[in-house]
Amino acid sequence: MAQSGALMRIASTRLPTNWDMLEAMGFERELWTVGRTAETALALGLGDLSQGVPLLRVHSQCLTGEVFGSLRCDCGMQAIAQQGRGLVRYEFQEGRGIGLMAKLQAYELQDAGIDTIEANHALGFKADFRDFSLAAAILHDLRIRRVRLLTNNPRKVHALKDGGIVVVERLPCDVGPTVHSVGYPQTKKQKMGHALSLEIPDPGNVTPGIEAQL
Repeated sequence: MAQSGALMRIASTRLPTNWDMLEAMGFERELWTVGRTAETALALGLGDLSQGVPLLRVHSQCLTGEVFGSLRCDCGMQAIAQQGRGLVRYEFQEGRGIGLMAKLQAYELQDAGIDTIEANHALGFKADFRDFSLAAAILHDLRIRRVRLLTNNPRKVHALKDGGIVVVERLPCDVGPTVHSVGYPQTKKQKMGHALSLEIPDPGNVTPGIEAQL
């Protein structure tokens, strides 16, 4: 099992965006496995995070959805921008932690008719290979002890609680599925316990979306 070293804040800078001026903070934590490597993450803050209980989104990288607009999955800082205060934790854990190449291999298996969980297992991975302990470490570094968590994933709630963060409220993060992605949230709800309300989309009314690991 990998052991984690000390968390380091590498940089902090202002980032103008379409929503507002954000504070972008880069973090790094050493890992000792077979060799020595580092895990990195980005925290994007909006407003005064010391006031009240900020809204938090722990978001995993999704190249296929965020860059190429893939309709195969379900992804969705808009809620935080609307409230004017909160934090997005952006983690580089593509494909629920299995990496981009393995994610594409899983897509290929799904083309043959199996679901996303079965595809991961066929490739030798767990259903969700991600580790959310870095999120809790960053919150401690920012002196944030209580959050309202924007997620459907019960593992994120448990991981923050195990890391000493109080989740005072879990807020749903529903994104309407497309005809290309409706099976994905159904599988996550039925096999992974995600809290999702599902509606079957009209095939004639498909709009491009972004794909994420909610």
